[in-house]
Amino acid sequence: MTKAERAAFIDRRLAELYPETPIPLDHKDPYTLLVAVLLSAQCTDKRVNLVTPHLWALADNPAAMAPVPVAKIQAIIRPCGLSPQKAKAISGLSRLLVERHRGQVPRTFAELEALPGVGHKTASVVMSQVWGVPAFPVDTHIHRLAQRWKLTAGRNVVQTERDLKALFPPEQWNQLHLRIIYYGREHCTARGCDGTVCGICRTLFPVRKRAVATRK
Repeated sequence: MTKAERAAFIDRRLAELYPETPIPLDHKDPYTLLVAVLLSAQCTDKRVNLVTPHLWALADNPAAMAPVPVAKIQAIIRPCGLSPQKAKAISGLSRLLVERHRGQVPRTFAELEALPGVGHKTASVVMSQVWGVPAFPVDTHIHRLAQRWKLTAGRNVVQTERDLKALFPPEQWNQLHLRIIYYGREHCTARGCDGTVCGICRTLFPVRKRAVATRK
């Protein structure tokens, strides 16, 4: 099976398994999604969804969040990990949204990535899921599975994103990245599958004997 054939099979199978692709992070508008994605770095979406209601009770928009002391934000988001950095970022980006963007989440990669704590992956999630701009955010699930499925050499997430964008048409990126995440969590997990166990891995590589050592 060629790489293109593997990609086509994966696309079909994931569409069958996940016809709907709701965003796993609870949010009510672009700002709350932006903050939730920021909090999800090195943290599970489940934990973020437990924490954010307490944060929104404190402040759920840039104007309300900007004057909140960083220490108060940090106390709430501590369960998400990396709380000192994340609290400073939430405070800083909230101020900048008020000062530079009239309290609105911007609609370009450059403006988003200029905000504190907002890297390319976070910006990609917002651009794709809020503004509908084709993007392929690569998280640990996608990076791992793309290597197991031999869709990329997988040296880093930048390369993985580039390779996946070359394999799939832009109109599929926004749904496909979520479908891969769902599959990675449910079937092709870090410990539950090593490239030889789950249904897609077995179908694509029926004679594979050795575990796939994924690169981070």
